[in-house]
Amino acid sequence: MTTLGTPLSSSATRALLLGSGELGKEVAIELQRLGCEVIACDRYANAPAMQVAHRSHVFSMQDGEKLREVIASEKPDLVIPEIEAIATEVLLELEGQGLKVIPTARATNLTMNREGIRRLAAEELGLLTSPYHFVSTLDEAHRAVEQLGFPCVIKPLMSSSGKGQSVIRSIDDLPSCWEEAKEGARGSADDRCIIEGFVSFDYEITLLTVSAVDGIRCCAPIGHVQIDGDYRESWQPAAMVDEVLEKAEAMAKSVVSALGGYGIFGVELFVRGEDVIFSEVSPRPHDTGLVTLVSQDLSEFDLHARAILGLPVGEVVPRVPGASHALLGRGDGIPIFEGLVEALSVPTSQLRLFGKPECKGERRLAVALASGRDVDEARQRARACGERVKIALT
Repeated sequence: MTTLGTPLSSSATRALLLGSGELGKEVAIELQRLGCEVIACDRYANAPAMQVAHRSHVFSMQDGEKLREVIASEKPDLVIPEIEAIATEVLLELEGQGLKVIPTARATNLTMNREGIRRLAAEELGLLTSPYHFVSTLDEAHRAVEQLGFPCVIKPLMSSSGKGQSVIRSIDDLPSCWEEAKEGARGSADDRCIIEGFVSFDYEITLLTVSAVDGIRCCAPIGHVQIDGDYRESWQPAAMVDEVLEKAEAMAKSVVSALGGYGIFGVELFVRGEDVIFSEVSPRPHDTGLVTLVSQDLSEFDLHARAILGLPVGEVVPRVPGASHALLGRGDGIPIFEGLVEALSVPTSQLRLFGKPECKGERRLAVALASGRDVDEARQRARACGERVKIALT
């Protein structure tokens, strides 16, 4: 039986977030609704989850010694990685000493690095994936693209939001794509990349899969649009043939079972005809899953909080067709949002302004949400809401 204490008391159930962006913010809110004491960490001050947490720490989570120091001082009951760039070797060591890492330190270590999860999926579980090569030098990259053919895709082993990812369309593109991959890398594997053969697919989905004390379940499939590897729009449910959905759910459950631990996993899959092709998995809430704030009875953040606390999640019940539309800032400065009255005049619309303290370059700063009688109406409403918001940077 799970026992939860009272925040800021000797009985508190303390949760330490490693990464405090917009997804971590929603996790923090759900944990606090269940009476947890939340400590938010990130590499910059005033990150979104820090604004709702009980307290926070600013440091690079790739700094193993600082990570040890914060864990030792806070003595958390749960450590919840929410970003890719973490000193996972420290988590592996501390988990061996009794620290509870979500979902597990092994799962975190495998999925933070594209090599670990791809080898697990393709070589251990035998799942269908794109053809791939791991490369450490430009010469190795040349040999890889000669074998894979054009176009092919290059990605850093560790990155987020599509950073460092590009399509190599000819041998002349390789040097610049190689440099872009290295510049977009996060973590210690700066010079290692994965080059994948281009997969022709009909559509792609995210299959949110929750592992909890009462079993492993899949949410309804989420369709999404990505640009430059970063999510722009998502909707739920995505239309799928029943037989293909069954294959997708079996694949997702096999990956989640192999990784182990409790929590929500964002499993990304390509669908080509009747074939389901594994792409990636994140052992945490997924950005495309922001749509679940309107489309399910329990959002992905509710499900994650329940699961990691050892609570049952029950059946995942869809509410209405829903959609999300990401809002980006472009430029440098502090965001200011205008046009909110017009945006929220769209029927069923909602907004989440993330509270990111600044924008540098191109950055996701908010999301528009809406429901509808069907997915098309929900997408139209979410898009209309988002397009009415104007972002100024000062």
